[in-house]
Amino acid sequence: MKRLWDKGEPLDQRVLRYTAGEDHILDARLVPYDVRASIAHATMLCAQNLLSKDDLKAIEIGLNALAESHAAGDWSISLDDEDCHTALERHLTDAIGEAGKRVHLGRSRNDQVLTALRLYMLDAATELEAAADKVAEALTALGERQADVALPGYTHMQHGMPSSVRLWAAGFAAELNDDATGLAGAKRRISKNPLGSAAGYGTPGLNIDREHTRAALGFDIVHEPVTAVQLSRGKAEAGLIFELVMLMQDLGKLSADLMLFYTQEFAYVTLPENMTTGSSIMPQKRNPDVLELVRGATATVNAALHEVLGICTKLGSGYQRDLQRIKPALFRAIDTSLASAEIMAVLIGGLRFVPENIKLDASIHAAEQANKLVTVEGISFREAYLRVAAELNKESNNK
Repeated sequence: MKRLWDKGEPLDQRVLRYTAGEDHILDARLVPYDVRASIAHATMLCAQNLLSKDDLKAIEIGLNALAESHAAGDWSISLDDEDCHTALERHLTDAIGEAGKRVHLGRSRNDQVLTALRLYMLDAATELEAAADKVAEALTALGERQADVALPGYTHMQHGMPSSVRLWAAGFAAELNDDATGLAGAKRRISKNPLGSAAGYGTPGLNIDREHTRAALGFDIVHEPVTAVQLSRGKAEAGLIFELVMLMQDLGKLSADLMLFYTQEFAYVTLPENMTTGSSIMPQKRNPDVLELVRGATATVNAALHEVLGICTKLGSGYQRDLQRIKPALFRAIDTSLASAEIMAVLIGGLRFVPENIKLDASIHAAEQANKLVTVEGISFREAYLRVAAELNKESNNK
């Protein structure tokens, strides 16, 4: 198949396979966003008298129909298309004729892909923010259900001070709410309209209106100057993935606690049977696979951040094809984090602490005893600390 930008001899298929990479597969999720951006772009061209109203109408109807048929599974992006942008333009031209060839005026695939990607990232950040909050809500509900269940507070994996299910759950809930806030903040770099910057140097000789497309697509600002757009590649992506690293670290710590609490030695918690798996050889086993995989997923998202940062390191200005390799890492981080948060919210909803299995070491109130000596006798904390330590040592030696 002759591609839209082919000028002479067909591209070697080996080069096509290597340069297209996974884009024709990954871009399926970008189709509705590219349709939105293309309609906004065509509407702007019409407003600037660069496209007729009849052509605009045909383009809008054609693109909406393509979005619906793609969602229904009637067509997919082929390797020959390379990406969703070329596939849509090819299908559009096949469907409406000459008008389909006019939609690309005043843009490049460079700003086109970035526009669709940023629209997608805005939606993804919103969905991830809600997912983090959902885990926090599940933890808060757990803390309320079992508020009075005592727990040891650990330092150095030893009983340190008394805690409770409510306090334990509230700590994680607060941090997950903070993760949600971080994800909302990541939108600052994402919500900049790149459309109309073309290949990084604008559209000489064309009177386009980038503010028009900004408003139509809901971006906060126009990304200016045009040369800044390609320089920014990877920053918004890395910023979003960084916030996902923070989210996954909290989910990983939560998983680590619950796996410890679920061991036979602790038996602090029970997990819903439909959320655990069996063993292929040991009939008695119920395994917390979800928790283990969430803990492992922290490495996946950490690696995605390093991958994106590494790709962008020392790139010069302007568009570089290296940037294409950001997409797999970005999508992998988003998908992994969203799936992890969603499954953890469900698991926590069915989690129960078992009070009769939770024993607190008698010495766990030592800090409270020292504080009481200070307030009752007026001695220094250092003296109170030594007195309580000596008393506990004496009791231990007498056992």
